[in-house]
Amino acid sequence: MLHIGCHLSSSKGFLAMGKEALKIKADTFQFFTRNPRGSKAKELDPADAAALVELMKENHFAPVMAHAPYTLNPAAKDGRVREFALEVMADDLVRMEHLPGAYYNFHPGSHVGQGLEKGLELIAGLLNNILNGKQGTLVLLETMAGKGSEIGGRFEEIRAIIDRVERQEQLGVCLDTCHVHEAGYDIVNDLDGVLKEFDDIIGLARLKAIHLNDSLNGPGAHKDRHAKIGEGQIGLPAIVHVINHPALRHLPFYLETPNELDGYAAEIKLLREAYQEQR
Repeated sequence: MLHIGCHLSSSKGFLAMGKEALKIKADTFQFFTRNPRGSKAKELDPADAAALVELMKENHFAPVMAHAPYTLNPAAKDGRVREFALEVMADDLVRMEHLPGAYYNFHPGSHVGQGLEKGLELIAGLLNNILNGKQGTLVLLETMAGKGSEIGGRFEEIRAIIDRVERQEQLGVCLDTCHVHEAGYDIVNDLDGVLKEFDDIIGLARLKAIHLNDSLNGPGAHKDRHAKIGEGQIGLPAIVHVINHPALRHLPFYLETPNELDGYAAEIKLLREAYQEQR
């Protein structure tokens, strides 16, 4: 079956997000752990988290995914910025223990002129400081569009981070369709080739989730501009191919399209109808 959800606001709490997901026929969702442009996290209610876990079990949800704030930059030149990223991510992973089996996704960061090698070293250093082998949350590195000094726009860069991390069993990858398209990977005309390259470099076993987005820009634009499903340069046929591909169809898909709840509901309906159940 197609496991699909969208990005929901966490302001009303965990259980409210779960109920909202069910209302739009989703069976997973993504949320920010705290203000996406800031640092303050809402006080966690263990009972609320437990209620969501129960609702997820009853409704056969795929893993929910928490997204780290956009403001984090583990590869920053400024040590205070790196320390902020460390503190936030460490705290987030403590909080995520209340949602067993969930994913925690983050943007690897930007080296801001220090050079790729230094950036890779700093990102891996943060992960080595945080991951202790005891957390139950899988941390996902997100594939990026490669704008500016952003790290993660090439599969080789994701692999290089993983190679530098000691507890690699706690790492996975989230592939963003808009990002890889704008990074120059031809998922429209050669999805098989892109996935083979991913497998050769990173390994498909590490691919745990898909951010399903169309793109306002053409391939290789390196701008990161999401579009509604079927309204961008990737197009509906290519996105339908993604959700039905044998190497991807079992994964959870998370919409990050520019929508309100009714728009997400329409996209989920469209994609469920386009999904081909295996017999």
